[in-house]
Amino acid sequence: MGAYLDHAATTPLRPEAREAWLAAGALVGNASSVHGAGQRARRALEDARERIAATLGCEPIEVVLTSGGTEAVNLALKGLWWARSAGRDAVALPDGEHHATLDAVEWLRRAEGARVTPIALDERSRIAPAAFDSALSDPRVAVATALVANNETGAVHDAPALATAAARSAVPLHLDAVAAVGHVGVGFRRWRGDAPDGAGLVALSVSGHKVGAPVGTGALVVSRTIAPQALLHGGDQQRGLRSGTQDVAGAVALATALEIAERERESEAARLTAIRNRLIGRLRAAVPELEVLGDPERTLPGTIHLHLPGATGESMLFLLDQHGISVSTGSACQAGVSEPSHVVLAMGRTEAEARQVLRISLGRTTTDADADALVAALPEAYRRLTVPGVRSGARS
Repeated sequence: MGAYLDHAATTPLRPEAREAWLAAGALVGNASSVHGAGQRARRALEDARERIAATLGCEPIEVVLTSGGTEAVNLALKGLWWARSAGRDAVALPDGEHHATLDAVEWLRRAEGARVTPIALDERSRIAPAAFDSALSDPRVAVATALVANNETGAVHDAPALATAAARSAVPLHLDAVAAVGHVGVGFRRWRGDAPDGAGLVALSVSGHKVGAPVGTGALVVSRTIAPQALLHGGDQQRGLRSGTQDVAGAVALATALEIAERERESEAARLTAIRNRLIGRLRAAVPELEVLGDPERTLPGTIHLHLPGATGESMLFLLDQHGISVSTGSACQAGVSEPSHVVLAMGRTEAEARQVLRISLGRTTTDADADALVAALPEAYRRLTVPGVRSGARS
């Protein structure tokens, strides 16, 4: 009996989002056209933008629709860098960020001469607000970025404190909420507070397929107080920040999925936390050697990050997949690349430990039967990799 336990990579398309997507996709007309068909598409688009803004706690004009989280992150970081103040040439970067952020900043370093101001994680993969504040006090920092919740360990950071630190240092801040939205109450305006124009929290990225919208949908919230430079040119849509014919159907589906995810957020958090806690207890009883990484108190309700001493995560993934159980070793954006988890390394662990991790992520379709399937398969898979007689094929 199999189980899909990789919701952090992508979660199933919601039926309501699919229906909204197909219905909006039947509309004929470009939302930038002035004729009646175009204006009908425009009304559907702007209604969706208003609904997205209401869910994320921002103004509709601040919602820039994108093709997903990676584009949103790149637009935020590169756009803010290109619009930086004179004399500022550094990016403040926590060590455990998603590869969309790490790779975008690395490109800025290579291509644009950006300096990188690293910010260490603690042993639970948390960003310490004091360390963040200290890094941003450097007057050369042009842009700061941080995850709202770590996509591997599930540790939830103190977003309001990070935003306050950025405002205090007059640094524009991008928050990556891709892993958090639908699980954490996201409030762009609330987190931004009374920050001065162009500083503090100015950008926030989300991705549709993490909440049950179609792959290829997402958004970047961009404060009205700042004007990052665009990645794409050719039409001046969306405040000139993201040119191109806008995806009306994708926007409607994204709005629908975000609304439902927010409406269900508290009840789903309670349900998934209960399954998660029972699952951890049962796995610990079956495999006493395993260790749960991350922050046990402030964590995403459905994420479990395991260290399995002596067993590589890649091998565990393969054996569990033979039982029809889908998990991951970390970010799906690095799928197919055998490398140690940079998040685990940032927590002060060894390279060997960073290769011995498994991420289990629950979602709205997860049931107790899925947990039962994992408990039935994981201990035997672990023994096959760590007990010599079992590993060689002999019976114990």
